[in-house]
Amino acid sequence: MLYLVRHGRTQANAEHRLQGRVDNPIDDVGRRQAAALPDAVGPVDRLICSPLLRARQTAEVFGREPEVDERWQEIDYGVMDGARLADVPRELMLAWLTDVDHAPEGGETLRQLSARVRAACEDLADAAREHNVLVVTHATPIRAAVTWAMGADVGSAWRCHVDQASITRIIFRGQQPLLAGFNHTP
Repeated sequence: MLYLVRHGRTQANAEHRLQGRVDNPIDDVGRRQAAALPDAVGPVDRLICSPLLRARQTAEVFGREPEVDERWQEIDYGVMDGARLADVPRELMLAWLTDVDHAPEGGETLRQLSARVRAACEDLADAAREHNVLVVTHATPIRAAVTWAMGADVGSAWRCHVDQASITRIIFRGQQPLLAGFNHTP
């Protein structure tokens, strides 16, 4: 089974800010959220996480050293990193949500993120057929992994909401990944 876990809450999450590559720690709420994850997931054979601090801190609750994989980083918001969602120009948000090849200046497109996440998923598929593989990551990579599992269009990733410290499960039947659970919060 492939478990995808979003990191616990950060102060930037509480302030409705885009974090992207901003390296924020989880806050007290995030620590409590993370503490509930091991019981909800159960035994983990392999632990992987994004290199960003909020993901690494969340991964700590599983009691083992994670493998760090940069492909699981959050999408790069470029010049919009750290901006409050309410301050993102409407035209930019609409362009981003409707065009998978659009990104703010210095940022990353949804298509680019999806390509790296899909490659990471494919690399883990064989292991996840036989073992419990857990990845601690961010909202947009989880969305991209869900579209991969469902064989859906990359653009449909924006149509999923992913809560902090939520668990998404992907199982494998034959060669096909199947979405077995989405956005479960313990």
